[in-house]
Amino acid sequence: MTLHDARPLPVVSLQQASKRFGKGPGAISALESITTDIYDGEFIALCGPSGSGKSTLLNLMAGIDYPTGGHVYLLGNDLATLDDTRSARLRADAIGFVFQFFNLLPVLSVFDNVYYPMMLNGFSRRVAHDQVMEMIEKVGLTAHYKRPPTALSGGQQQRVAIARALVKRPRLIVADEPTGNLDTRTGQEIIDLLLSMNQELKTTFVISTHSHQLRDCARRVLEIEDGKLKNDVHHL
Repeated sequence: MTLHDARPLPVVSLQQASKRFGKGPGAISALESITTDIYDGEFIALCGPSGSGKSTLLNLMAGIDYPTGGHVYLLGNDLATLDDTRSARLRADAIGFVFQFFNLLPVLSVFDNVYYPMMLNGFSRRVAHDQVMEMIEKVGLTAHYKRPPTALSGGQQQRVAIARALVKRPRLIVADEPTGNLDTRTGQEIIDLLLSMNQELKTTFVISTHSHQLRDCARRVLEIEDGKLKNDVHHL
């Protein structure tokens, strides 16, 4: 008998995952029988037209929503079998989020915005200080750590959001149109930063995007159309 190396456990595994909204003849099918595995260190662009199901798929991957058919596994855990407390804890430990419109807290400094998820996990400001400042340095904002987000440009605010998402060293970053609110040059700077963080930290990125720039830079493209996985392309 020939022995083969076992493939590592996927960070996220979707098995015939479907999502319908509503019931009866008026129900809307947002996703249909999506099956795919996502592994540590991947950098994935999730592409498709508006309304194709990209955001719904991101929500399923992140455990924000649950499939109405099939299964979604996060680090081997079937999310549908977890109670709300265990699901929230798994999300807090394993996933970081980046949004199109930054979702920063304007009354807090850059430091405190990045520190915020660690505070929610019980880390004191003193204990978390070095880890927060290290991440702020990685995104190039050391000189601005005392400033509020409102004093920063859009690109700088997205850098803060990326630092906040990464500060706990999650296994997975889920990003919804992270360059959609930025001009082309600033968007490319954010793409370069995301790629750098992916390579340095080996964090998995799944990024919903309309950006051709980001699609071209991704090492894997999942293409969604009418709620179905149309293509799964790996780039060398």
